[in-house]
Amino acid sequence: MATTKRDYYDVLGVNRDASDEDIKKAYRKLAMKYHPDRNPDSKEAEEKFKEGKEAYEVLSDADKRRAYDAYGHAGVNPQMGAGGGPEGFGGFAEAFGDIFGDIFGGGGGRGRSNVYRGADLRYNLEVTLEQAARGTELKIRIPTMESCEACGGSGAKPGTQPKTCSTCAGQGAVRMSQGFFSVQQTCPTCHGSGKMIASPCGSCHGAGRVKKHKTLAVKIPAGVDEGDRIRLSGEGEGGVNGGPPGDLYVVIHLKEHAVFARDGNDLHCEMPVSFTLAALGGEIEIPTLDGQAKVKIPAETQSGQTMRLRGKGIKGVRATHPGDLLCRVVVETPVRLTERQKELLRELEEINHRDRDRHNPRAKSFMERMKAFFTE
Repeated sequence: MATTKRDYYDVLGVNRDASDEDIKKAYRKLAMKYHPDRNPDSKEAEEKFKEGKEAYEVLSDADKRRAYDAYGHAGVNPQMGAGGGPEGFGGFAEAFGDIFGDIFGGGGGRGRSNVYRGADLRYNLEVTLEQAARGTELKIRIPTMESCEACGGSGAKPGTQPKTCSTCAGQGAVRMSQGFFSVQQTCPTCHGSGKMIASPCGSCHGAGRVKKHKTLAVKIPAGVDEGDRIRLSGEGEGGVNGGPPGDLYVVIHLKEHAVFARDGNDLHCEMPVSFTLAALGGEIEIPTLDGQAKVKIPAETQSGQTMRLRGKGIKGVRATHPGDLLCRVVVETPVRLTERQKELLRELEEINHRDRDRHNPRAKSFMERMKAFFTE
């Protein structure tokens, strides 16, 4: 029994009104995932790759797409592109561009495969809340791979020279055939360098690079937040065989602060106040990132209420105005009471009890809700 073909739009995971660019992007993603060289022992991946190629060759061609939309699979030739050779690949090369460099690490047969860009590096940098808010400059020390001075980066013992790899003839890549598909892979003998070293350098052991450390100054802009990245161009690992260096990405992490918690450009803190101050009202001083600030506590303030100090937060990197400081009131119950304090509190409780509904409205509301719950 013949296998029923899936809808080409479903194969690529796009809507029927998808643009040409959306179709191309979807195919690139599918081909990268199921490419035979990335799944050498998977028959299922090979079939999905073939299926995706067939769908793309139809949907990337305006005439074939119109015929497919009108008549389905019957409107197009299901065997298109099976003849092999440059004609058989249809829009494959156009869709991928230089994506082979992403998969296999270089351009291979064009003589560029033995030149590699250095790897990007990541450095996790912890900064204080104050440093993040105001900006600063910090020095970091990172490991890096640099060209070996002893052999000049060739990897060969001083006085000797590397020889051309006999497997790839110095190209750094070989062409491999797998079923109907022919692709270019990094040479397994020289690993892409295009050269073989008979007598490796004693300092770098044939690698051409040695591990060192370097110190860099990193400028932290004011307002950076958790997870922000600072890119230092060209400060990653050095390239191979004259390739350009990679970049260094410094990732910001905020240290825990003793007083404040950051939420975007706003700051949050808890503000403990005495029972008396919360009841009678008054004024207290609280810390901010810019020094002390006075806060008015209204009379009869309840625990959990929030006081907002506008503009006392942090001005983010891309913000036009600073955030706010939000102080959550926490009424503190007095401890280690003297007999006189206990006497006064008992007297206060007696007064409150005489007119509880007036002095303790929240307690009254709670009791009413509780009574209603049990009488339902």
